Amino acid sequence: MATIVLVPGFWLGAWAWQDVSLDLRATGHDVHPVTMPGLADRAAEASPEVGVETHVADLVRFIEQNDLRDVVLVGHSGANVPVTGAADRIPDRIARIVYVDAGPMPGGVSVLDFNPPDVQEEWRKKVEAQGDGWRLPLPEFGPDDLAGLSDETLARMRAMSTPQPFATATQSLQRPEAIPDTPISVIASTFTPEQVQALINSGIPLFASMAGAEVHHLPTGHWPMFSRPADLAAMLSGIAG
Repeated sequence: MATIVLVPGFWLGAWAWQDVSLDLRATGHDVHPVTMPGLADRAAEASPEVGVETHVADLVRFIEQNDLRDVVLVGHSGANVPVTGAADRIPDRIARIVYVDAGPMPGGVSVLDFNPPDVQEEWRKKVEAQGDGWRLPLPEFGPDDLAGLSDETLARMRAMSTPQPFATATQSLQRPEAIPDTPISVIASTFTPEQVQALINSGIPLFASMAGAEVHHLPTGHWPMFSRPADLAAMLSGIAG
């Protein structure tokens, strides 16, 4: 049995892990899906001040207050920032970090920075036009990202999504000079292990922190918890041991 903390990506809450959590618990794991401040069931906490530090501190507090140890800390997509930050601060409690269709980013790089210029422009426009200048509504995504989602599932995701406090996308994580050597796994869905390795080998500093990562392949769209929940749960169970 492993202790697994599941952190959803942008616009989502703990609800997104429902099917995955059920399967993991059925195999005996101690599973904790969480919602970050300002989203889903915690939408009332949203404000322009909710940013990267808010989410990192909240995740650290959750793990410490529940006295969780040897945690397999799972972050989907944009949750790569809070899980990385939490693991940096309490490495003695983290057994492994698992990035689902994501990876660790170096300090000083924001989620917005990581996206191509056209996406950055689209997000900023949506924030100004629909988000009161500080919230990012769920954008439109291309077919590769949406692969495997039925019309019903996509409609549910859109209906239950929450505008993301934009500071969580524009602020960067400040990482320590001595980064803990916590084991890292990557579950690649919209990209292949070969592409991951090519990025690591490229020498581009942005991908240096992925060196040594254990890479798994679960081909589907960007939301495997919706498109292939049973397979994702089985893969997480295998990684957790």
